Amino acid sequence: MTGWRTLFYKEVLRFWKVGFQTVAAPVMTAILYLMIFGHVLSEHVKVYDSVPYTAFLLPGLAMMSLLQNAFANSSSSLIQSKVMGNLVFLLLTPLSHWAWYVAYVGSSVVRGLVVGLGVLLATVWFTDLQLVAPLWVLVFAFLGAALMGSLGVIAGLWADKFDQMAAFQNFIIMPMTFLSGVFYSIHSLPAFWQQVSHFNPFFYIIDGFRFGFFGVSDVSPWHSLSVVTVALLLVGGFALHLLRTGYKIRH
Repeated sequence: MTGWRTLFYKEVLRFWKVGFQTVAAPVMTAILYLMIFGHVLSEHVKVYDSVPYTAFLLPGLAMMSLLQNAFANSSSSLIQSKVMGNLVFLLLTPLSHWAWYVAYVGSSVVRGLVVGLGVLLATVWFTDLQLVAPLWVLVFAFLGAALMGSLGVIAGLWADKFDQMAAFQNFIIMPMTFLSGVFYSIHSLPAFWQQVSHFNPFFYIIDGFRFGFFGVSDVSPWHSLSVVTVALLLVGGFALHLLRTGYKIRH
């Protein structure tokens, strides 16, 4: 068991040593989003009857930052190791594909949770934020970070160059996170786009996470939990398969 723990520790140190870039910068970005959207739309948008728009916005921004940084952690680590050529040192070790997966995804979960908590602590002063069901908050935060960490492993194995990784993040991850209900409730959308939103797993992560704060959501939290769990099993299983077969690692 020491092998995966060593790799996990190395991956955590990798982002922690540049914490100003990997943790403080996303928190600052979320604060700017809150100040701009909260100030402009707080008097014009009413999502839930008992929830001010600024309070509605906070969990969405925290989860959006969590998802994006969990993905960035595992994907950037793998692509940097492949481009710089130091991935060979991991191939020389007797680590199994499970050890790789647990270390890379586990460190992504840590980074995602740290960034998400930092966003909440930095923005909670802007409004009165409730916490109705803390267990739902923790469950969706963990599942969301694990899902994005697994997706980051897939992207990091697939990409051969930094521009391929940037394309994956800019054309897949960013649109799916921004169109997942961070800034709005899907009930404010036309019927067609409401149906489209239900095919976005990020929507269920953010909606279930938001339920833990306010006790209200666009869909049942149990339904969100089932969708996110199935998505994690599928994406995690595919990531493990790629690691087991050495996809784009051993050539």
